[in-house]
Amino acid sequence: MTPSARVQAAIELLDLVIEGARAGGAAADTVIARYFKERRYAGSKDRRAVRDLVYRAIRRCGDAPASGRAALLGLTRDDPGLAELFDGSVHGPAPIADGEEAAPAGLLPGWIVPRLDPLIAGEEWPALLDRAPLDVRVNRLRGTREEALAKLADAQPTPLSPLGLRLPEGFRVEESEAWRSGLVEIQDEGSQLLALACAVAPGEVALDLCAGAGGKTLALAAEMANQGRILASDADRGRLSRLAPRLERAGVTIVEPRLLDPGREAEQLADLAGTLDLVLVDAPCSGSGTWRRNPETRWRLTPKRLDQLVALQARLLDVAAGLLRPGGRLVYAVCSLLAEEGRDQAAALSVRSSLEPQPVPLAAGRPAGTGRLLSPAVDGTDGFFVACWSRP
Repeated sequence: MTPSARVQAAIELLDLVIEGARAGGAAADTVIARYFKERRYAGSKDRRAVRDLVYRAIRRCGDAPASGRAALLGLTRDDPGLAELFDGSVHGPAPIADGEEAAPAGLLPGWIVPRLDPLIAGEEWPALLDRAPLDVRVNRLRGTREEALAKLADAQPTPLSPLGLRLPEGFRVEESEAWRSGLVEIQDEGSQLLALACAVAPGEVALDLCAGAGGKTLALAAEMANQGRILASDADRGRLSRLAPRLERAGVTIVEPRLLDPGREAEQLADLAGTLDLVLVDAPCSGSGTWRRNPETRWRLTPKRLDQLVALQARLLDVAAGLLRPGGRLVYAVCSLLAEEGRDQAAALSVRSSLEPQPVPLAAGRPAGTGRLLSPAVDGTDGFFVACWSRP
């Protein structure tokens, strides 16, 4: 591909990403993978260059741009060399017309800014869109961090999680023997800390209420030394179906998957009422704490969608509260930096329930109401809010 053809490919991809953000389509990385699967002529250097242009443009636009061309034109403001590639060549983009408007620069959608947690100051916003590191969690059931370090020569210990390792960008984790043997799992350091904050012990009975594909379920099982019982429930059949092979690779045998129907969680979990030592509610949320991984998702969020998520989080917390035994613990976590999903949600549960707020057993993060807030700028992790309660 010529340099101009790379720019045109980036424009076409951005159009697809923008359309997907408006219509609830595939994520940017999926769109890019599909695009190049149909264009085998593009070499690895071409794919990397185009991908870099696409993500540079996405990160620059706080609100969804009008078009892929407008988004790329925005990059030419600081890159005159890029402007020269709008040359009208056979496979390149048309020349820039006089007065043609570029997408305005920005970090966050304007309506989001006042809804950020008060702790997230303006100087922290750029870090929300930085490239995220590649972290893995060492599986205690398969070995130690020292053993994993010996097998992953380029890894470095993460600064906060005693189980974490950080790998160079682009490292092919799933091709390593450490991953194939179940010694490590891909997991951001923040997610590792949340699992540790659950403070589970061998022999306990726990529920991962929104388990998804089971990343935190696996972490809990390792902390329990594969002794006790964990129920991993979710309303997404596709995500939950990915758990079984992960359990086998990790050597976990105490997990029972349970598919739930949306809106019927309380009914379908009634057999557990008043029996659980721990319920983890890693609730569906805006994902604002993970925008550095999927920056285009900030274009998908709307005030209406946020209201729906907040209502769902509250309902799931109420379901979880009814499942605890006396002395049982509820841990609420969202990968969000919005006050409505974090500190406000926790404060509301403390008012309407008989649960007693407990300190979050984490040295990392900043106090945020009754919980703690992890952020990319301060902690170097994905953004998370976490809070804990116990049943008297």
